[in-house]
Amino acid sequence: MPVKMFSCSFDGNAEFTSAIGLEMDGSGFGLGTRSQRYAMIIDDGVVSTLNVENGPALDVSSAEAILKIL
Repeated sequence: MPVKMFSCSFDGNAEFTSAIGLEMDGSGFGLGTRSQRYAMIIDDGVVSTLNVENGPALDVSSAEAILKIL
């Protein structure tokens, strides 16, 4: 599948993150509400892949992991 467009989005207030249920409480680290580490592939407005990390590793959300899927 050829990549037509790549976009990286930011969610400073964690509004989108909370709406999709991927927020985490980082207050123990002085950070407040944060996003879990994840990568999402959206094709024509539909989420086709959502890879959420189980901890601080970069096993499923790294650029290399996503490029293998594309």
